[in-house]
Amino acid sequence: MSTETPHRPIADVAPTPGVPRRTALIIMAVFVVLAVAATTLGSDLLRRAAATTDGDFAGETLEVLIPLAEGGGTDTWARYVGDELRHVVPGEPGFAPVNEPGGEGIAGTNDFVASARADGTEILVSTASSVVPWVLGRSEVQYDFDQLTPILANGSGGVIYARTAAGVSSVEDLVDRDTPLRFGGISATGLDLTTLVAFDLLGADVESIFGFEGRGPVNLALQRGEVDLDYQTTSAYGPAVAPLAEAGTAVPLMSMGQVDEAGQIVRDPNFPDLPTVVEVYEQLHGEAPSGEAFEGYRSLLALTYTWQKAMWVPDDTPDAAVQTLRRSAHEMAQDPEFTEAAAEVLGGYPIIADDDLPALVHDAYTVEPDVRDYVVELLVSDYDVQLD
Repeated sequence: MSTETPHRPIADVAPTPGVPRRTALIIMAVFVVLAVAATTLGSDLLRRAAATTDGDFAGETLEVLIPLAEGGGTDTWARYVGDELRHVVPGEPGFAPVNEPGGEGIAGTNDFVASARADGTEILVSTASSVVPWVLGRSEVQYDFDQLTPILANGSGGVIYARTAAGVSSVEDLVDRDTPLRFGGISATGLDLTTLVAFDLLGADVESIFGFEGRGPVNLALQRGEVDLDYQTTSAYGPAVAPLAEAGTAVPLMSMGQVDEAGQIVRDPNFPDLPTVVEVYEQLHGEAPSGEAFEGYRSLLALTYTWQKAMWVPDDTPDAAVQTLRRSAHEMAQDPEFTEAAAEVLGGYPIIADDDLPALVHDAYTVEPDVRDYVVELLVSDYDVQLD
């Protein structure tokens, strides 16, 4: 004989002592509905709605979604800037960084646009890893930066350098070679793409090797003689490249440059003595660059370096909440103490968070169809990368 206690229908459940049966049944029914709704719609249903439109974030928490793994440059930047930002936002909200790596930043960004609250308390971090796939129209991308609102942005720079034992002492050694130089890369559809387009623009004799786990491993591979060319961003240049240059085992060739407000490529203020890619082209070819490769390089430079990292909120976030965050970010960026303390994390590039930010970012992130077509064709013809 079974000893299992039979299930009783809700109507047979005895009421709590002191509570009428009808009241007990109503209470149970309410909890059942809430439990089903929470399971179906997610825990947001049971969370208190944020009150962020009055200019006061007291009692709130800034949840910053970082779509990359912990410990990298973007993660370090996001945690530092996010924590500093919350101290100047009125009401001094809490700070909760959340890492959601996967798919070169695509997976976490997809999740953000699908589920983030549009009240200013959930913030997305972007970097070139997530922006370039969007520009290329990769099928995995389900987000659109034109449908997000920027809160602040910060640039970076980069330097291309070579191993001297490969027979490189100046930019002239990039062309008309008997054997091509080997470039160490991570992925042709990430930040490396800007450098690949630079090589195409210059007509450099280069073959690329992809699959490295980061620029640190590429730097080590160059020191071992496994690759001949590498680039490092500004923050890594000092520890990774400067000692090699001082020892004479590597030579800095050019900086990526920066795109100014007029759309011109100018020297990087962190590397004032290094020519830009454009200046190297003029040196090699005796004229200013033009055409699809040049337009491709200028477009990619703007969105992968000049505006490399940014923080965003959903597009339907109330304007009052957006303005509170952006004004706070601008106040933080103008504080000399913050600028000095954050110099290493920011790489010497200012945080931009003024009223012109949306238009500037929109212009930088707008890539003309013919430029995209050129980049896609380059990936197919030179790197055997097929985009869906």
